[in-house]
Amino acid sequence: MDETALSLGTIDVSYLSASSECSISRCKHSSEEWGECNSRPTLFRSATLKWKETLLGRKRPFVGRCCYACTPQSRDNFFNASIPSLGLRNVIYINETHTRYRGWLARRFCYVLFVQERDVHKGMFAKNLTENVLNNSRVQKAIVDEASEPSTPGSFVQADPKAINKVKKKARKILQEMVANVSPALIRLTGWVLLKLFNSFFWNIQIHRGQIEMVKAATEMNLPLIFLPVHKSHIDYLLLTFILFCHNIKAPYIAAGNNLNIPIFSTLIRKLGGFFIRRKLDQSPDGRKDFLYRALLYVHIEELLRQQQFLEIFLEGTRSRSGKTSGARAGLLSVVVDALFSNATPDVLIIPVGISYDRIIEGHYNSEQLGKPKKNESIWSIARGVFRMLRKNYGCVRVDFAQPFSLKEYVNSQSQKPVPAPLSLEQALLPAILPSRPNDTVDEGAEASLPNSRDITSEPFRRELISNLAEHILFTANKSCAVMSTHIVACLLLYRHRQGTDLSRLVEDFFSMKEEVLARDFDLGFSGNSDDVVMHAIHLLGNCVNITNTSRNNEFFITPSTTIPAVFELNFYSNGVLHVFIKEAIIACSLHAVQSRRYRNGTNGASPSLISQEHLVRKAASLCYLLSNEFTVSLPCQLIYQVCHESVERLIQYGILLVAEQDDQEDVSPSLTEHQWNKKLPEPLSWRSDEEDEDSDFGEEQRDCYLKVSQSQEHQQYITFLQRLLGPLLEAYSSVVIFVHNFSGPVLESEYLQKLHRHLISRTEKNVAVYAESATYSHVKNALKVFKEIGVFSQTPQRSDTILELSTTFLPQRNRQKLLEFIMSFMVL
Repeated sequence: MDETALSLGTIDVSYLSASSECSISRCKHSSEEWGECNSRPTLFRSATLKWKETLLGRKRPFVGRCCYACTPQSRDNFFNASIPSLGLRNVIYINETHTRYRGWLARRFCYVLFVQERDVHKGMFAKNLTENVLNNSRVQKAIVDEASEPSTPGSFVQADPKAINKVKKKARKILQEMVANVSPALIRLTGWVLLKLFNSFFWNIQIHRGQIEMVKAATEMNLPLIFLPVHKSHIDYLLLTFILFCHNIKAPYIAAGNNLNIPIFSTLIRKLGGFFIRRKLDQSPDGRKDFLYRALLYVHIEELLRQQQFLEIFLEGTRSRSGKTSGARAGLLSVVVDALFSNATPDVLIIPVGISYDRIIEGHYNSEQLGKPKKNESIWSIARGVFRMLRKNYGCVRVDFAQPFSLKEYVNSQSQKPVPAPLSLEQALLPAILPSRPNDTVDEGAEASLPNSRDITSEPFRRELISNLAEHILFTANKSCAVMSTHIVACLLLYRHRQGTDLSRLVEDFFSMKEEVLARDFDLGFSGNSDDVVMHAIHLLGNCVNITNTSRNNEFFITPSTTIPAVFELNFYSNGVLHVFIKEAIIACSLHAVQSRRYRNGTNGASPSLISQEHLVRKAASLCYLLSNEFTVSLPCQLIYQVCHESVERLIQYGILLVAEQDDQEDVSPSLTEHQWNKKLPEPLSWRSDEEDEDSDFGEEQRDCYLKVSQSQEHQQYITFLQRLLGPLLEAYSSVVIFVHNFSGPVLESEYLQKLHRHLISRTEKNVAVYAESATYSHVKNALKVFKEIGVFSQTPQRSDTILELSTTFLPQRNRQKLLEFIMSFMVL
C-alpha cells in the first residue's frame, strides 16, 4: 500500500473499476475528480446547489470545532489557520520513511522498526492503583458499611473484623477485574499485529493530521484527556489506541462492558489498558444498591485522573444497532465531573471522536433488529470473527478527533448561563397533540427555580449539567463522523431509487449528493472517480444490491434487494448520512403537515399556497420533540425553534421556499385554528427567546413572513426525497399508536415490546408496510420510550421490569386517535 502526499480535499485512495467488477487499487497520488461534470441535471444539483456553486471552493470542511457559546476559550486553543491545510494521512501505510533506517532490510522489516521506535514505556501509566484505591477513605467507609448490618447502611456500628476482612477480599477481587495492568511490550506487539491485520481487511484508515496535532498539543498541558468516541463496532476499542500509539500519544484506559470479560481475551484487553465495568451498577443479588462497587469505581476513575492518565469512554454504552448515534448513558462521565468538583484534578480536556466505516466488521445487526436476543461473546465467537474478517475486505475507515475543550470552562459557562430547565416531552408535545385538553400549561415556577440555583452543589443543576455535557459531546462526535460511500449509495437506493435505476443515473446522483454533503460542512470518507467509488460501495454492500444487465446501451440496472434483512442492512448504512439532511427533512415533513391542515380546515380566505413561517417553525419543533430519541438536531445550548428557523432560512436560500410578495402578505391574516394552535404551545416554544433584544424587530419580521413552496420539478423531487428520509420513523411510530388502540393492560413492558415488534414485522411480511425498515427493533423500542415520556402510559416499576397501563389522559379512544392524527399529519402517503 502506498501513501499519498495529501493536501486539503484529497485522500490517498483511488478506486479503479475493471469491466463490471470493482477492483480497487491504492495509488500514490490519487486526487478527487472535483471538476467532473454531469451529462444532465440531477436531483441534488438542480434543487439546492446552484446558490452555493461559487462558494463551495472544492475544499473539504474542517470538522469538530468546539462550541463557541459554551467553550469560547477552548475554541481558540490548539487551533490555528494552518491546521485544516495539514490534510489527511493513512495510518496503516508504513514504509522505511517512517523509521530512522533506510535500505532493503529496513523496507522488509519496516513494521517491526516502526513499532519499536514508538514512545511507550511503563512509567507513562498509573502506579499502585489497587492499593491507592483500597486505602482511600471513601472505599474504607464503604467496606465498613458493607461489613455492618445491611439494614443500617452508612452507620458506624462496630463491625466484626472477620467481616471487614471478608469485604476487603471482595473489594480486592472486584478491583482485579476493574484495574488494568498495562504492558508496553504487549502494546508494541499488538501494534505490529494490528498493522498486519488492518492492512489485510481495510483499504485504509484515514485521520486528519491537523486533528492529531491538536490532540498532541492537548497532551502537553499535563492534564488528563477523555476520549469519547461514537460506538459502532468492536474494533472501536483497538482502533483509537492503535492510532494514538502510531503518533506517540499515551494509550488511554478503556472502559469496557463486563460482557467482554471472557478468558484469554480479557487478559489481552487489560494489558492494553482496558478495564471492565458492570453494564448495570446495581447488580447485587438482593436488588439493593451496591455501594461498595460504586465507591470502588468512583475512586478508581478519580485515581486515574489524579495521575493524569487518559480515558476512553463510550457514552452510548453499547454499539449502535441502527447506524445512528444512540442516546447517552452518562454514568462514567458523571464520575469524571464529580472528580473535577472534588479537585482531584485541576481540569480535564474532553475530546469527542467520530468513527466511520465503509462496512463494519460485524457486517450488520439484522438478528437483533429482527428481535432475536443478543448472543453473549465468547472466545470462540471472537476467533470465528477474526477468521471471517481475514477472508473479507471492509473498505475504508475514517477517524476524526474533535477539538479538545476544557471541562472546567464548560462547567463555569453553564453555571453562569440563565438557561431554563428543559421541557419534558409531555410538556412540549401534549399541547400540540391535545389542544383542547385543560390544565396543559407549563408550571413556570418549576422552570424558574433551576436557573436561580445553578451551583455545583445543587443536585438538579449537577444532573442537568451532566446530561447536557453528554448530549454536547455526542452531538459533536456525530457531526464529526465522515460520510462514507456506502452511506450515500444505500441512502439513494432506499429513498431516491427504491424501484431501481441505471448505474449512470446513480453515479450522477452520487456525485451531486457528495457535493451536497460538503456544502453543509460535513466531510467525506472517500475520494476518487464517482463511477468507481459507486462500484466500490455496491461491491461492499454485497447481497443487499442487485445488478442486472439491460439491453438498452448495455447499461447496468441497480436495484436494492427487497428482503427484510437486506432492507434492514441498507437502512443501517443509510443512517450514516441521515444527520446531514435531518433538519431539512424535518422542515419538509412539517411543510406537508401545515399544508394538509390548511386544506383540511379551510384557509378562511387566505391563499392556500401561503404558509406562515412561524407556524412552520413551531410545527417543525414539535416533530423534533417527537423524534428526540432517534437523533439530536441541536446542541443543548441552542433552542430548537432557532435551529428550525435556520433550517427554513436555508431552504429559502436554496430557492425551495420562496418569500411571498409584500402585496400577498398584506392580504393574509392567520386563521383562527392557527391562533388556537399557537396559544397551546408552552412558553419556551414561543417565537421570541429570552436572550433576544426587546428592541429588535426580528420577531415581528418573522410573524409577518409568509412563504410559498417552489413548484419546480427539481424542488418538488427534493422535498419528496427529504420526506422519505423520515418515512420509516413516522410509519413505525404511527403503527405503534395503531397497535396501542387495542391495548389491554396492565402488561409487562418487555412482553408488550415483543408484541409490538411482532406486529410491525408481520406488517412488513404481509407487504402492508410502505417502508420495510420501519419494523426494526430499535424503531419500536424508541417509539415506546417516547410514548411513555409523553404520558400515553403510566408506569409501575418492578425489580427487573415495568408494568404498563394506559394513562387517564389517553384512556379515551379519541385522544389516542388525536395522537395518531398528529403523527400521520407529517407522513406523505
